[in-house]
Amino acid sequence: MVTITISGLPGSGKTTVAKLLGKKLGLKYVYSGEIFRKMAEEHNMSLEKFGKYCEKHREIDEELDNYQLKILKEGNVILEGRIAGWIAHRNKIPTLKVLIDADLETRTKRIVKREKGELKKRKQEILSREKSEFTRYKNYYNINLKDTSIYDVIIDSSNKSPKEIVDIIIEKIEK
Repeated sequence: MVTITISGLPGSGKTTVAKLLGKKLGLKYVYSGEIFRKMAEEHNMSLEKFGKYCEKHREIDEELDNYQLKILKEGNVILEGRIAGWIAHRNKIPTLKVLIDADLETRTKRIVKREKGELKKRKQEILSREKSEFTRYKNYYNINLKDTSIYDVIIDSSNKSPKEIVDIIIEKIEK
């Protein structure tokens, strides 16, 4: 049984990598960000506004995180989520915890390419969203997202293709 968490900041490439990895390994892929986006839509809010809303409504993060915990306990899955690795770590669930990173400029360009918009505005949205998440996870769970010590694999995706990243992860699994 293989269970993998893939975490990273917006635009790091984690979704692309997680989907490719899922296909290559024949594993179910679950994207917690999709659930968060649907919740934002249900509340008629942008991601940025919904993030701010969540700063005062802990129950939303808890609902999403309990869902991720359930998925991880079932196993044989790739779970992509900002704190998926932390959830596995804190609950002592055996997983390969992967963190994908990239510099802010690279991440911003990727998001603009994917979602359109103006570079400067997108960068501000990213920074605002990250600040909200850092605040929520610190306040709710005492998780410092800058602490990368829990991860088994940390990959800078700035100058790597998704295929190269998948190959690195598979190599780690095979060891």
